Amino acid sequence: MTISPRFATLQDWLDWQETLHPAAIDLGLERVGRVADRLHCRNPARVVISVAGTNGKGSSVAMLEAILLRAGYRVGCYTSPHLLRYNERIRLAGEEVSDQALCDAFARVDAARADDSLTYFEFGTLAALDIMRRARLDVALLEVGLGGRLDAVNIVDADAALLTSIGIDHTEWLGADRASIAREKAGILRAGCPAVCGDADPPDSLREVAQRAGADLRVLGQDFSLVEAARGWHWQGGQRRYRDLPRPALPGSHQLANAAAVLMLLGLLAERLPVNEKSVRAGLQWVQLAGRVQRLPGRVEQVLDVSHNAQAALALVDALRQLPLAGRTHAVLGMMRDKDIDAFTRVLDPLVSRWYPVGLAVERALPAEQLSARLAAIAGVERVHACPTVAAAADRLDSAARPGDRILVCGSFFTVAEWLNRRPPPD
Repeated sequence: MTISPRFATLQDWLDWQETLHPAAIDLGLERVGRVADRLHCRNPARVVISVAGTNGKGSSVAMLEAILLRAGYRVGCYTSPHLLRYNERIRLAGEEVSDQALCDAFARVDAARADDSLTYFEFGTLAALDIMRRARLDVALLEVGLGGRLDAVNIVDADAALLTSIGIDHTEWLGADRASIAREKAGILRAGCPAVCGDADPPDSLREVAQRAGADLRVLGQDFSLVEAARGWHWQGGQRRYRDLPRPALPGSHQLANAAAVLMLLGLLAERLPVNEKSVRAGLQWVQLAGRVQRLPGRVEQVLDVSHNAQAALALVDALRQLPLAGRTHAVLGMMRDKDIDAFTRVLDPLVSRWYPVGLAVERALPAEQLSARLAAIAGVERVHACPTVAAAADRLDSAARPGDRILVCGSFFTVAEWLNRRPPPD
C-alpha cells in the first residue's frame, strides 16, 4: 500500500518541521543517525568534504564549489541558514533544488524516521543527504550548522575536513572560550583523512583533538602560507605553489585566508580530485555568495552582511575600509538576543555615523527598544534611531540618507533577509 505524503507544499512541510521536536536545538547524533541508516544516506557522494568554523564556512564552501565546478566535477552543496528561499540550502551542479525535490525528500525522511523525533535542522540535513545520494555526485560539500562533534552533519564520515576561523559564538552550546569551541569543531576530523585549518592562531586544543583522532591536520602559517602581492596574492603549501592569483571575488582581505585553506585542502585531495591552475583562477574570480559584504549599487549604496559576532565584525570593518565612501554610514542592525551585541557593535561603531536598531520577525531577536538602549550606551543617544521593523528603517532612510552615503545592513541572516524582501535591489 502506498502512503500519501504528509504535505503537498514546501511551506507546509517547513512549518510542520518547526513544531515536530520539543527543542529547536538538540545536539546529538543518535536519533538522526538511526534515520540516516534507514535512508542509507551516510555516503552522499564519491568524495565528501565537511566544513566547520565560526566564520567563513559559507565563503569557503562557495569557493570550493566554484573551483570544483570549473574543474568539471558534479558538485552538491548543503549550507545553512538561507536568506530568501529554503531551496538555497541545497545546490546540485550549481543550481538550487526545486520545491518538488525537497518535498519528495521530506516525505522519504518522514517515512524513515518512524518514532524518532527530529529538529528542523536535522530533518533538512537528512533530506539534503538523501537528495545528494540520489544525484550521483562527484563531490558533496557539507557545511556544519553548529559546532561539529554533535552536529547532524557529523553523521557522515567525511573524506576531508576544512576548519575556518575559530571565534566566540554559540557559547551556551560550545563553551565560553576558544579552546572549548575548537574541541567541538574538531569533532568532524577523521582518522587518516586530510584536515585543514584556515585560522593562523588556533587553540592548542585543535591539534590535540587532531592527534587523538589520527587526522592529517595542516594549519595556515605553519603548513601553508599566503602573501599579498601587487597583482593579487601568492600561495604555497608543501611542493605546490601559485603566484599572482586573482583575489577572490568575495570582498574583504579575510577571504584570502579562506581561499588559502581551500587551496590546501584541494592539494591534499589532488589524487582523488585533480584540479588544474586554470580552474583555481576561474573559480576564485567567479565565486559568488549573497550577504557577505554584498554591495547593491544605487543613489545610496547598500552593503549587506550577515555577520553577528565580534570576529566577523572585524572582518567587516576591514572590508568596509577598502570600499570608497564620500558620505556617512547608516547602519541598520537587528540581532539575536543570545549574541554578544556589545562586542559586535563596539567593533563597528567607529565606522558608523548613525545606528538604526530594528526588531525582527523571529522570537529569538532582541526588540528594537532593548537593542537601542544597548547601542546608546556605546554610541550615544543622539546617534541611535530605533525603528520597530526593517521596513520602518528603510522608510526612514529614504529621507535620511543622501547621495554618497552608505547603508550597512548587518547583525543577522534575518536582518539581511528582511531587508532584501522589503527593499529589492535597484534596477
